[in-house]
Amino acid sequence: MNVLVADKFPASALERLRELGFTVVLNPDLKDQALVEELKKTRAEALVVRSTKVTQAMLETGHLSLVVRAGSGYDTIDVAAASQRGIYVTNCPGKNATAVAELAWALILALDRRIPDNVAQLRAGQWNKKEYSKARGLCGRTLGLVGLGRIGQLMIPRARAFGMPVVAWSRSLTPEKAKELGVERKNSPEEVAAAADVVSVHVALKPDTKQLCGEKFFAALRPGAYFINTARGGVVDEKALEKVIQEKGIRAGLDVFAQEPATATGAFADGIAKLPQVYGTHHIGASTDQAQEAIADETVRILNTYRTSGQVLNAVNLCHRSPATHLLTVRHRDRVGVLAHVLDSLREAGINVQEMENIVFEGAAAAIARIHLDRAPPNGTLSGIQAGNADVLALDLHSLSE
Repeated sequence: MNVLVADKFPASALERLRELGFTVVLNPDLKDQALVEELKKTRAEALVVRSTKVTQAMLETGHLSLVVRAGSGYDTIDVAAASQRGIYVTNCPGKNATAVAELAWALILALDRRIPDNVAQLRAGQWNKKEYSKARGLCGRTLGLVGLGRIGQLMIPRARAFGMPVVAWSRSLTPEKAKELGVERKNSPEEVAAAADVVSVHVALKPDTKQLCGEKFFAALRPGAYFINTARGGVVDEKALEKVIQEKGIRAGLDVFAQEPATATGAFADGIAKLPQVYGTHHIGASTDQAQEAIADETVRILNTYRTSGQVLNAVNLCHRSPATHLLTVRHRDRVGVLAHVLDSLREAGINVQEMENIVFEGAAAAIARIHLDRAPPNGTLSGIQAGNADVLALDLHSLSE
C-alpha cells in the first residue's frame, strides 16, 4: 500500500510503517498543486497530514481511499469532497488531549502572573517588581469550560489542584455526567461566561460551532475575566473579543487564530495578537514529544488496520443515519454466485443497496447477508430471489421504521 506523508512525522513511525510492508514517501514541504502532482506521481492510496490542507483537487487524483489527519481536528480537509468520492477521512482523537490541556493551563498562569511581560522586561535590562507584584491569584476562582470532550475533561482535575470550582457547558453534558465529573452544569456558553473568572474553550470547529463565542458570549463575560482558546480560531468572533478586551479589561490567551498561515513559518497579520492584553502562541497545543509520539502510534494503527482488515478506525465521514428504509436478511449457503444473484435481482427492481454485510458461520457452509435497502422490494422480487437460486435458504424483510 502506497502512503504519502505530507507533514513532519516521527522517523520511528515511518520505519514501523515500512517494516509492516507499506511503501512510504515523506515530503513535508508540499502544498497545493505540488501536492496534487505528488499524489499522482506516487499513486498514493493513503495520505497522512497534520496542518496541510487537503483540497478537492488532491482527492480527485484517482488513487486515494484514505486520508489520515495526524491529530484531532480535521477542518483543514475537504470532508464533503472526500465523502462524494468514497474516500475515508480519519483522525486521532484524544491523543493530543493532555498536551492541549497543559498549554491551556500555561496560558491561564501566564495571564494571571503576566509571565511573558516579566521575561521581556528582564531581557531588556529592566527590574519592575512593583508592577509585576500585582496578580489576582487562581485559588477560589471559577473555571468555566465550553466543551467537555477529552481535553475539557482533563482540565477538571487540574482545576481542582489549583483550588478552582468548575462550571461547564456541552451539548452532550447531562446532569448525571456533570455530577460524575464534579462540575456545575450550565445551559449555554453564555451562562458559563457569566459564572466564571476564567473561561477555556474546547470544542471542535463545525458549522454549528462557528463563532460560538460571539457578541452575546463576550457580553456575558465578567469584567477582567481571562479567556482561553486552544481549540480553533473559527469558534471565536475575534472582533467581538477585541471589543471586550478594550472595554471590559478581558485578558486572552490564544493558541489559535481566525487567519493562520498555511505554512509552518511565515508572516502573521492577525492584529489581535498585537494587543498587550493578549498572549498568543503559534498553534502549538498538540506539539509536545509525548503527543506527537501518541499520534504517530495511532496513525500507524489506523493504516495497518485498514490494510490488513479493511476496517477504518476513527472514520469521521460515515453516514450517521443511513437513508435505508428496509433491511433484507438473506440466509444462504456459502457458495459462489448466491449474493450476485440477490444483488442482480435488486438491481433489476431498481432497489439501491445502502449498506451490506455478509457473516459466515463456523465451517463456512452457510452465511447470512444483511442488506440495507432504500425501499421495500416488490413481493415478486423477493419470491424471484428465493426461487431463482436453490442456495438461498430463507429471506426476511424488515422495515427499519418499525
